[in-house]
Amino acid sequence: MITSSAEVEALANTVSDNGGVYFVPAFSGLFAPYWKSNARGVIAGLTRYVTKGHIARAALEATAWQTRDVLDAMEQDSGVKLTALKVDGGMVYNNTLMQFQSDVLGVPVIRPQVAETTALGAAYAAGLATGFWSNLEDLRQNWQIDHTWEPKMDAGTREQQYKLWKKAVTRTFDWVE
Repeated sequence: MITSSAEVEALANTVSDNGGVYFVPAFSGLFAPYWKSNARGVIAGLTRYVTKGHIARAALEATAWQTRDVLDAMEQDSGVKLTALKVDGGMVYNNTLMQFQSDVLGVPVIRPQVAETTALGAAYAAGLATGFWSNLEDLRQNWQIDHTWEPKMDAGTREQQYKLWKKAVTRTFDWVE
C-alpha cells in the first residue's frame, strides 16, 4: 500500500479525515504512558467505505495521539501546562501531521530551521567544549523558527476524537497471553 514514508502525506491528503479509522502501532507493546508489553497493534473502525487514504491518515494521526498521551501524562505528573511544542526530526516536514499535532494538543507546534537538533546539539556541545561558542546564550541566538502551526480544531471535536483514540488503544491490551 505504501512503499516509502514520503508517500504517506500525499495519500493521507486524498481524504478529508480518518473516516473513523484509528491505527494503534503497538508492534512490540505499548510504552509510555500505558506500559503494556503484551499489547499488539490494531486498526480499528474499518467499514466498507474506508480507503487506503483513511488508513494512511490514521497512521499519521497515531503519531500525534501518542504524543498527546505522553504529554498529558507529563502535564499530570508535573502540573506544568504545555503552551507550545517544539519539534524536530524527519517527520516535521510532514505538514499534515504537524497541523494535526497542533490540533490534538490545542497549542502551537513550532519547527526550527534546523530540524535535526540531535546532531545540532552534539555540534553545540563540541563547540562549547572547544571554546568555539562562549556560552549558552550564543547558542540560543542561533535557534530560528522555520514554521509554526496553530490549532484549528475546536475543543469538542478534539476531545471526541481523542476518546475514540483511547478506545482503540484499549483494543490492543492483553493481546498476547
